[in-house]
Amino acid sequence: MTQVKHVLGISGGKDSAALAIYLKDKHPDLPVEYYTCDTGKELNETYELIKNLEVYLGQSIVKLEAAKDSPEDPFDHFLQVYGGYLPSAMARWCTKKLKLDPFEQYIAGDDPVISYVGIRGDEQREGYISKRPNIQSIFPFRKNIWSEDVIRKVLSNGQIAFIKGLYEEYVADSPHLQRLIEIVEEPVSPRLTQDQKLDLLLDLDIKGFNRVVFAFLKTTDYPLSKVDHFPLVDNDEVLVRDDIFRILRDSGVGVPAYYEKREYQVEIEGEIKTGHYSRSRSGCFFCFFQQKIEWVWLYENHPELYEKAKVYEKDGYTWQQGETLEELSQPGRRQAIKREHYLRTERQRNNAQSDSLIDILGVEDAEGVGCAACFI
Repeated sequence: MTQVKHVLGISGGKDSAALAIYLKDKHPDLPVEYYTCDTGKELNETYELIKNLEVYLGQSIVKLEAAKDSPEDPFDHFLQVYGGYLPSAMARWCTKKLKLDPFEQYIAGDDPVISYVGIRGDEQREGYISKRPNIQSIFPFRKNIWSEDVIRKVLSNGQIAFIKGLYEEYVADSPHLQRLIEIVEEPVSPRLTQDQKLDLLLDLDIKGFNRVVFAFLKTTDYPLSKVDHFPLVDNDEVLVRDDIFRILRDSGVGVPAYYEKREYQVEIEGEIKTGHYSRSRSGCFFCFFQQKIEWVWLYENHPELYEKAKVYEKDGYTWQQGETLEELSQPGRRQAIKREHYLRTERQRNNAQSDSLIDILGVEDAEGVGCAACFI
């Protein structure tokens, strides 16, 4: 069989780190190569996490760096290329130049590549999917480990008869076979959407669905068609946020310190209240996806990095629309941000219809906002 390359990108975030640990523990025979894209502007805790992971994994993590022949850090190099124009949500040149392009160069060529992505089972997003036909993404933490393009082909109405045959061949021992066949034979339509059909099949038999998809892929040019056995086919675990922290702590690798909540005090209606803040994501210390409370966290916990971030605003561009970091750092402004953050967090905490952990943390842990290439 053709040699298939297995890769996993370590962003410095909790999810990709936990996935590396998970794959080593659960599927040690998978020959996974680990890589990280260094912007030169990460928090020190990110570099510590990578060192700890290398010890646990027993192998080096490949360091990818854009503009590696430049005397400048990768970010500073491309900032000059873009004329001092800071990246933003509408112009994410940093993601493309510092993360995605180095990855595409790393896997350049026509060899089949399987890329493992640390999107959790409690997240509704797909992440970065390369457009190259020799790269296939797998999501081990999710109930559905397959990418959207694969699911679209498998559940296509034109494939109903073929998929039915695969179920009869590979899931013949399932007590739910008759019901599974009924679902397969129901065409995707406004009455039964693709997502609904997928959920019905997965809810009845995750492993059976995976076996069918793997058999289907053997008839295609996807990278997994080149392997005889894929252990994640028998994976039916769904991992959520709490599981990620447990994996990091139990392994001894540890949770990056910037995720640990710290106390702050704020005066509200004459009373001193105690709130909690932290950083919700990995990535550059000046990431424009940060919330204002995270900028306050940076100012009060890493003042030297906050000052470095301020320097980048010297040419008239700002990290946040309508407010400079100099303005945000003023005592009155920081207190106002803390007050708003505290009140919003308390409103969520007291919302009887939103009492799950992720809902309670939603205001301050906006990890679904941003670019998956940086934060997973």
